[in-house]
Amino acid sequence: MSMPDVVSTGALVVMGVILLVLVQQCLKMSELWKMVAHCQKDLRWAQIWEMENRELRSALRAEREHVAQLQRKLELLQALIPVAE
Repeated sequence: MSMPDVVSTGALVVMGVILLVLVQQCLKMSELWKMVAHCQKDLRWAQIWEMENRELRSALRAEREHVAQLQRKLELLQALIPVAE
């Protein structure tokens, strides 16, 4: 083998190694993109659940206020009814 053959063979080996490293990095990036997509999906669901929780807490608060109002009205009505002895 002459010197140019050795150099070209060495360069070919180095390019092969670089190609393998790039393929490996590409596979890792693919896994990372899948994880990011999964995290975005989970984040979206968490936002939806938080919004639903806020709506439910608001409805519960309104319902409790309504119950308190009805209890006050009941107390007023009971106060108006004479006690039978």
